[in-house]
Amino acid sequence: MTLDTPFPFTALHGQPLLQTALLLATVDPLIGGVLVEGPRGTAKSTAARALAALLPGRRFVNLPLSASEEQLVGSLDLEAALQGGEVRFRPGLLARAHEGVLYVDEVNLLADGLVDLLLDVSASGVNHIERDGISHAHPARLTLVGTMNPEEGELRPQLLDRFGLFVRLDNVLPPAERQAIVRARLAFDADPAAFAARHAPAQQALAARIAAACAALPQIEFSDADHERVAAMCHAAAVEGVRADLVMLRAARAHAALAGRDAIDAADIDAVAELVLAHRRHAEAEAEQAPHTPPPPPSGASGQQQRTAQAPADSTAPEDGDWGALPPQLVPIAGVKSVRPLHAKKP
Repeated sequence: MTLDTPFPFTALHGQPLLQTALLLATVDPLIGGVLVEGPRGTAKSTAARALAALLPGRRFVNLPLSASEEQLVGSLDLEAALQGGEVRFRPGLLARAHEGVLYVDEVNLLADGLVDLLLDVSASGVNHIERDGISHAHPARLTLVGTMNPEEGELRPQLLDRFGLFVRLDNVLPPAERQAIVRARLAFDADPAAFAARHAPAQQALAARIAAACAALPQIEFSDADHERVAAMCHAAAVEGVRADLVMLRAARAHAALAGRDAIDAADIDAVAELVLAHRRHAEAEAEQAPHTPPPPPSGASGQQQRTAQAPADSTAPEDGDWGALPPQLVPIAGVKSVRPLHAKKP
């Protein structure tokens, strides 16, 4: 990928869950960001950069693990404030990412204090800086995208719960899909400008759709039926607190806005439910979820296939029997359900 020409979002193959989660968090940044779990080589950063290219400012800010709090939030010139009464603010990474994408690779390795701070700003849309009684605030409405490889450690449950949406990726791909991804990548690497030009109409249409959804969002209200359905789902999942309820309602509203509707329906809630509940579901409720396979990717979207974690296939004991072995047991693991394709409203 070149610095000037990111891979087109509409050219990603087989990433319906990731693409939908990123679009939802962009339409309503107060959802609280997206946490993407998966091994290396699953195009996590490619998708985040591609999303940023759809936004008006095309801002993509990468937060290094070595960043300090001052680099993240910015700093105040205390000497100027004390001597002249003027607050001079030196912008940090949060200010640079305003109305763009803030990407944190291996967020599980970032200091807990910085993760807390990131999630606070993502959920509020405002960055507050205070130094020795002097304070400053600025808007920081950004799409927070954090990634992690579970082999390198987990996030604390308190921090995991504060990410709005969760997507789990897998790098085990069927041959046909691998070919599609590789062909697209080779074509892009051979001539990025020409590849981007071929996808320009689809990119422009999606950018316009995002802008329209952002504008329509405040006019979409939450009905009593919406509250009842969301509350029932979160109760069934035995999640703690009401953060999941709030995020699910916001995500369902963003889903409806992206589809061009002026009201939320049950399909919008069902489409986003597992993105909200996958990392919050209580262990007992998780065990009751049946394993499944996601449907085909939505039309017009493309990248690497993401799948839910599957329960291991049951098997029978050897015929002659190993008297020292226990019979295998099925242990279901809840996965991230597929999100329904988003289609623009028919004229």
